[in-house]
Amino acid sequence: MAAPTPEQILEEIQTLAANQEITILKLSEPISSEIAQLQEQSQRTSDISNASLDATTPASLEADLTHYRELFAKLRFSYVEQVTKEKFIRAIVGEPPLIVTSQENVDLEKQNLAAKATLKALKTEVADMVKELEETAKDLSRKYERVKTETIRLKELPEKVAELESAVAKLKEAQASSPSSNPELNLPLAKTLELVEAKKRQRDELDRQLEQLQSQVPRKQKELERLRTELQPLETKRNNSVAAAKEAKRRKEAALGGVQDDLEERGRWYRATEAALKQMLETEG
Repeated sequence: MAAPTPEQILEEIQTLAANQEITILKLSEPISSEIAQLQEQSQRTSDISNASLDATTPASLEADLTHYRELFAKLRFSYVEQVTKEKFIRAIVGEPPLIVTSQENVDLEKQNLAAKATLKALKTEVADMVKELEETAKDLSRKYERVKTETIRLKELPEKVAELESAVAKLKEAQASSPSSNPELNLPLAKTLELVEAKKRQRDELDRQLEQLQSQVPRKQKELERLRTELQPLETKRNNSVAAAKEAKRRKEAALGGVQDDLEERGRWYRATEAALKQMLETEG
């Protein structure tokens, strides 16, 4: 069986969402209708305004629940009080009067304790069930929001896929018309991934070497400062020596006057004569 396409999946999700739309407003419609009917029948005033029924939200539902819990608690207390008074009056004025012994009170107390224990267990079970339902509802709400987000993304997916397919086709056409001179750009996917991993390892090695060199920079800077400190007296001494040599040369030239040029010319003549004599003697020999 072939796998469904993204278009088919999107169509099924849209159909499901259109047929089974679930929101907090729709979930609250039965409760709101029952509250409206009770208000019409009893004609009693309530702290809940009619506007809250028209714009039901999770916060308003929570407020309504708390309010009606308080009302039911008061109603239950009033009912128990009224029934107790009625039974007591009937027991007194009845013919014959109802006389209750201490043993009957003890038995009734035991029955009450057992009933209270059962009621407490049922309340605990109901509280656990309510807590579990709340957690389930929150989990379903998160899943529903995630499905809505993914549905929006899925709607955009076919267009993006078409754009990517068009880009791939253009790249293939460009590669076929003008193949690259770099052989690395024509490698298959597996070879390309291997090349990428090799480049990453090479980059990591370069980063490691760079880190080592950076750690040596402070020591090299200190050594450079030391060499500069040692070189500075030598530079001063050299400058002084150059200045003294220039001064000595100037003084010598000043003392000799024009004799220096004559001596240099005689020296060149003597050297040329010496070279000629040596050449003549070698030729005669």
